[in-house]
Amino acid sequence: MYLVKKMAHLKYTLLSTGLFLFVSFCTVAQPMAPKLATIKGKVKDEKGAIVSFVTIRVGDTSIATFSETDGTFQLKEVPYGDQNIEISSMEIKSETIKLHVDRPSHELNLVVAKTALDLNEVQIVQKTEKKELETQGFAVAVIETKEASLRNITTNELLNRAVGVRVRQNGGVGSNVEYNLNGMSGSAVGMFLDGIEISTYGSSFNLNNIPPAMIERIEVYKGVLPAHLSGDYVGGAINVVLKKDASQNNVSGSVSYGSFNTFQADVSGIYRNKKNGFTTRAAGFYTYTDNSYTTWGKFSKFVHPDRTLERYYKAKRFNNTYKSIGGRFEVGFTNVNWADLFFVGYNISDTYSEIPHGTTMARPYVGRFGEYQAHVVSLNYQKKDFLTKGLALNVNAVRSFRSTYVQDTVGQVYNWDGNPRMLIRNGQVIPVPAIAGMGQQGEASIVEVNRKITNMRANLGYTIAPGHRLSINHKLETTDRDDNDLLLPVNKDLVTVSKVMNNILAANYESQLLNNKLKTNLLFKYTFNSTIQTRPELIEQDGVNIVNRVQKKTVNNNKGYGATVSYNIIPKMYLIGSFQDSYVVATENQLYGDPENNILESPDLIPEKNVNYNIGFRYGTLQKGKHKLTLYGSLFWRNGYDKITLQAVEDEIVQGRESDADIQVTKYVNLERTQSRGFEGELIYVYDNRLNVLFNLSKFSTLFKQQYDANGKPHDLYDLQLPNEPFFTMNGSAQYRWKDVFQKKSILNIYYNTGFVAPFRTVWMESDWFTTPTQFYHDLGASYRLPNGKMVVSVDIKNMLNAEIYDNFGVQKPGRSFSIKLNYTISKFL
Repeated sequence: MYLVKKMAHLKYTLLSTGLFLFVSFCTVAQPMAPKLATIKGKVKDEKGAIVSFVTIRVGDTSIATFSETDGTFQLKEVPYGDQNIEISSMEIKSETIKLHVDRPSHELNLVVAKTALDLNEVQIVQKTEKKELETQGFAVAVIETKEASLRNITTNELLNRAVGVRVRQNGGVGSNVEYNLNGMSGSAVGMFLDGIEISTYGSSFNLNNIPPAMIERIEVYKGVLPAHLSGDYVGGAINVVLKKDASQNNVSGSVSYGSFNTFQADVSGIYRNKKNGFTTRAAGFYTYTDNSYTTWGKFSKFVHPDRTLERYYKAKRFNNTYKSIGGRFEVGFTNVNWADLFFVGYNISDTYSEIPHGTTMARPYVGRFGEYQAHVVSLNYQKKDFLTKGLALNVNAVRSFRSTYVQDTVGQVYNWDGNPRMLIRNGQVIPVPAIAGMGQQGEASIVEVNRKITNMRANLGYTIAPGHRLSINHKLETTDRDDNDLLLPVNKDLVTVSKVMNNILAANYESQLLNNKLKTNLLFKYTFNSTIQTRPELIEQDGVNIVNRVQKKTVNNNKGYGATVSYNIIPKMYLIGSFQDSYVVATENQLYGDPENNILESPDLIPEKNVNYNIGFRYGTLQKGKHKLTLYGSLFWRNGYDKITLQAVEDEIVQGRESDADIQVTKYVNLERTQSRGFEGELIYVYDNRLNVLFNLSKFSTLFKQQYDANGKPHDLYDLQLPNEPFFTMNGSAQYRWKDVFQKKSILNIYYNTGFVAPFRTVWMESDWFTTPTQFYHDLGASYRLPNGKMVVSVDIKNMLNAEIYDNFGVQKPGRSFSIKLNYTISKFL
């Protein structure tokens, strides 16, 4: 019956998707796009020497580029007609060249006059998108993925190296992930895919699976968010921006294989018809792993037949298979009269994941697994100068159908050697008897959770005057959830039904003052949230059992506000500050549980409030000869009220009864008062565009600040550091590039990465057995690009010294692993 139901649901979804696409295309006009051209050339000085990093820009448009290290440049999608080509750099005399664009391709070789550098007269004409974002006043870091896409590293691994970011992953590939931004996590942190919450796409389509090759950049915000990401968040957000460049048709793919029988493959492509702007994009991925890595640390335990406990037990993980497949398909138009971008899309993903243990590693599971499927239809529309000059419209709308199936029907108790746990009875060693009606995590269960999610976001921005912009953002998100126990099938009236709705209206006012040196952004938002859960309860009335449907409804309205400021005090030196006072409500998973991730329901959670302050600076890029240096630092102070966090053990750990802290499940709770203070910093050094060195660190303290308990007595936990949070982390990396190694026009890159995590407690009280030890790991890798530029081969050794690495509640992560990856790109076709 379950399979039949799945097939019927799939058929319905595919039919609705097809109808959605058909209606979209039938209702959209398809006028001819304006003619566009490509301008190529090379920049030299009067003596014929190549000049690099010169900005070449088309008039007042956003069409701009830099000359490469060999002096070449390329401007794409330049409109036909008379154009002003502006040329500028700190090393040359700025000038403007008039060019009549009347054919698809132009060659423009530039001869520039070098000039003495006078910092008082320097004006930066065009910034990269990365620097533009990082100097707008937001506490933001931009992670570019060009190099990472060639290596066998996941998007989560890339994020984990960013300053102030900690990716909390319960084990190997495919395990549950939570993102921590300097102590803020859970619902306080937004996770976006092109501006839409990534949870909408389901657990199958996440940053475990989306390869860096599909990603243009990753924006990490801490604290105040820009208008297009306004939502119910206070800790910041991570926005993954997928590749959209349609200037060159291409298809690329990669395949990799590594330790623990891990196989990954992805393929992506884009096609654009230059005559009418019709564009289609597609991407797919497949991941499989046994996750059969060895654990040996203090949290790896073995129970002997006499019930004695052996710690530091060396064992290979089992019942940990993970496989996932997914695809993303979009069709639409780009750079046409009526839209800068218009796409309708369809996402499909399917995952099978075995669940190896509960919240901690105390007890291994056998036979507990989950299956997850998602079908998502989407609409994305962007247009500058919408209806009138200076008005910009951006609309994202997503409808998602998600299903989760978790089965747990094996009642036998197992040990970490993969065999049933044994006991001594009448002098004989026998397996612990299986208990009828029990599973690995309690009573036997087969649970199905179906979700229908609607997520719509519209942003309207208007440039009132040069340097002054007002934007209004509206977001509506609804989740309808049905929980079914398939071991006890009932009719629809007896199913537990939950509905969560978030309605958020936000306004931003951006200004640029004092000759663009001072940038400010004021934010105000109003949120309306409601939750409704209807649960059947059996009651006895006059000796007869009847069903009473109990409904619980909560409604809350909250206001939030904030501001950011950026001031360019001297060339290349920016002071950046932000303030925010806002609320965040619990998510559907936090309220009603997440069975595949061992999370119980907690329907009485109340909204969390945070007052956040950030102040910092960004200095650079400073350049002297072949040397470049960028510096960044920030201080933050956060006062939290009713913080939503995972529950940790509060009782004192008694010697000989340490297993009391080995929990199988957990839930989210409110902590009445917390305070967090800390700092982060980053240094980036580049030599001759060959050597890149990065170092960053983040340190904070998040203390429990509720001084008295409910009875008016001094609270036992007052002023203690919150458990299960890595509060001091450091990352370092180095990369060196050689050209013409083995073959002419080839490129060899060598990579090194290291990470440090200071010890932290997994429970409130101090205990050697429940303190995650110091973590210090090293990675090494290399990539080789063949002369044709189409093929790249890379090898990676992760955790090459086989260090102990842990995460949430002491779950050990993989040790040393090896992998090889092949990338191939076909470009410039059609």
